[in-house]
Amino acid sequence: MLAFVLRRLGFGVSLILFATTLTFFLVYSDASTIARNILGENASQAQVDARAAELGLDRPLVVQFWDWLTGALTGDLGTSYFSNESVSSILMTRVPVTLSIVIGGVLVTALLSVALGMLAAVRRGWVDRVVQVVSVAGMSLPNFWVALMLVVLFAVTWQVFPATGYVSPDVSATGWLASITLPVAALALSGIAAATQQVRGAVIDVLEADYIRTLRSRGVTERSVLFRHALKNAASPALTVLSLQFIGLLGGAIVIEKVFALPGLGSAAVTATIQGDIPVLLGVVAVTVVIVVVVNLAIDLASGWVNPKVTIQ
Repeated sequence: MLAFVLRRLGFGVSLILFATTLTFFLVYSDASTIARNILGENASQAQVDARAAELGLDRPLVVQFWDWLTGALTGDLGTSYFSNESVSSILMTRVPVTLSIVIGGVLVTALLSVALGMLAAVRRGWVDRVVQVVSVAGMSLPNFWVALMLVVLFAVTWQVFPATGYVSPDVSATGWLASITLPVAALALSGIAAATQQVRGAVIDVLEADYIRTLRSRGVTERSVLFRHALKNAASPALTVLSLQFIGLLGGAIVIEKVFALPGLGSAAVTATIQGDIPVLLGVVAVTVVIVVVVNLAIDLASGWVNPKVTIQ
């Protein structure tokens, strides 16, 4: 198990280093363009060169990257070109917002997809057909359209939840829960639809195995067959799908945050891209990759605990 953890951890660190290195060299490759985006099109070439020198963009790219990397390892991701605020402090207030809706979306996706997938696999017949039709419909609906419909119904028409904004749990736990309910629902719908199909297929395969028929012939209760044996053996592929869904939900959070005016990583990335605020954009990429690696490592460990055969691959 320790070797498995070390392998996955090494892969994760390599992925973080590769993604941040590639992003850095892509966004910092043209110093004059960066400086001109900051000063505007009317700036003279002399002003552009002076600004590039002031920001240290005239140095060799490898030197710039090494300075950024050594700073990032200590938590210093640089300073915003426009607000002169530390990138770390900017992201510190935005990461909890994104994690609130993404982790909430993953939990809702996991619970409902397992419940619906198990129901479809066990009941079959019309129940299975209804679940599949609903799943296909859920995958075909864009999450921004779902978000807008939820706002119209639950925020404008019935006024149950707020339409926009985010409340920190430190301020109000109930306000925080109300502010993320609609974003989580809009974000999780497509994930539930996709994961339900995977859980259904995995459970059906397990229920058709010979050892399940043997357990039933020996008088093992149906509850024990389903939850102790079938669900446990179907959990490994379900966890793999869940890790992929997390990445998809993290990407979908960009749109959802804009719809609900949430100050998260997605909105920070969009604003930094429009402004040309390279340090903030690079910081968002670095933090996002770290989050993905940590979550996938946790899911890999869960898969190894459920199915020890995974750890020897």
